[in-house]
Amino acid sequence: MPNDKPRILVVDDERFIREVLADFLVMEGYFVRTADDGEAAISELSLNAFDVVLTDLKMPKVGGLELLEHLKHEHPQTLTIMMTGFGTVETAIDAMKSGAYDYVLKPFKTAEILQVVDRAISKRRLEAENLRLREAVSLYKVSEAISASLSMDEVVQTICASTISDAHADVVTTWLDDGEGGFAERGFATAQDGPALGSYLRIDAVSGRLAQERDIVVRDDAARELFDATPRPVHATAVVPLRVRDGLIGWVCAVSTTEGKVFDEGQRKLLTIVASRAAAAIDNARLYDNLQATFRQTIQSLARTIDKMDRYTAGHSERVARYAERLARSLGMDEGQVEVVRQAALMHDIGKVGCVMNLNKPGKLTHDEYQIFKRHPVYGKDILDPIQFLQPVIPGVHLHHERWDGKGYPLGLEGDSIPLIARIISVADTYDAMTSNRAYRRALPHEVTVDELARCKRSQFDPDVVGVFESEIDGWLEQWRDQGIDVPE
Repeated sequence: MPNDKPRILVVDDERFIREVLADFLVMEGYFVRTADDGEAAISELSLNAFDVVLTDLKMPKVGGLELLEHLKHEHPQTLTIMMTGFGTVETAIDAMKSGAYDYVLKPFKTAEILQVVDRAISKRRLEAENLRLREAVSLYKVSEAISASLSMDEVVQTICASTISDAHADVVTTWLDDGEGGFAERGFATAQDGPALGSYLRIDAVSGRLAQERDIVVRDDAARELFDATPRPVHATAVVPLRVRDGLIGWVCAVSTTEGKVFDEGQRKLLTIVASRAAAAIDNARLYDNLQATFRQTIQSLARTIDKMDRYTAGHSERVARYAERLARSLGMDEGQVEVVRQAALMHDIGKVGCVMNLNKPGKLTHDEYQIFKRHPVYGKDILDPIQFLQPVIPGVHLHHERWDGKGYPLGLEGDSIPLIARIISVADTYDAMTSNRAYRRALPHEVTVDELARCKRSQFDPDVVGVFESEIDGWLEQWRDQGIDVPE
């Protein structure tokens, strides 16, 4: 069956008119089918798509007006041309007000028919080109937004927003499998005053049908069957699955609560393509989340390895991470940067595993022992360098013993040339070391330690970092104390 020719369905209960029109239109290069009344036309429309339906107004069984209503709901992209006699011109005009493209009067000349059909086909082509352009622009924007994020929440939010704007839905709800054999709503959006309908969706009905069908596009009573007693009637629903290699991971449900508004072919196609790309992005986001979880577990394990070196350092890395995380956030760093600071603080002493000596012996370290100790930031860098995903934390591990006045180690960096992550960890590390028991001394009181930090700002520490620490530490300690966490006194 030709795909490049415009497709016309001629509907008339008079055989002579059907055959004349069909022969004429075929000669003009159109692909033509015929039907002897509206009922036969509906059957033909269920089997084939058409650009234009040329239909008589008055026919037995199903007339032209009833056929028009069917086309509006089930085939909104198809244009309808009414054929009518002089006595029913007003009815034909009313049909145009209801959505018909045009009408022609019987008896007609074939040239008149051709002129009207040509105009309809030109309009159909222009609409199709606009649709393709709109789809391309929308898909580009949505794809860019989806591919730019590995955040599950951002991907879901993008899906909902694009479905509202591009598919013109009144309500959108996105569901994902919960990992326990069920599904849970992960996002929703409404257009202006649209109601939230997620809690009314019949989950079993949707998931059961999607397990068998490619999608669910229904209207009126069939659409309402997917919902329980909604606050506003549901007039049309388009549900597209989110599928990956392992099967159904969720779906996007677009809802029309506006009477007469259905989802046309272009909107359904757009929604299907967006859902396909979103499913891949969601799968990637989950893989990324799993990688991040493994990452966090690896860091936690490394931190505990360090703290197990002897009983005096037990919990040191986690406490330093707690102080450093709060300090980074108070300094205005974004959550991604705060997480890197926390991870670096957890591992800041990883290089001590390369120091073959007792770092917590009573009394001062000898000169040689101190030189070995000073190598631990370099050892830490060497340990982490081969691990690609740990690269962001290396500056904090490598440089947390640098000093503001340039007298630190291992590089002797000065002032702002020291990465902020290292300046933060330096303050957090010193505070915890001074307020913790060691083999060579007892813990110093909180106030004494804070005074010492203040005394050493502009020499050992970044004055801005110490200033924020001084102003915030009492509040942090009080909060942690209320949570049952041991804190310095």
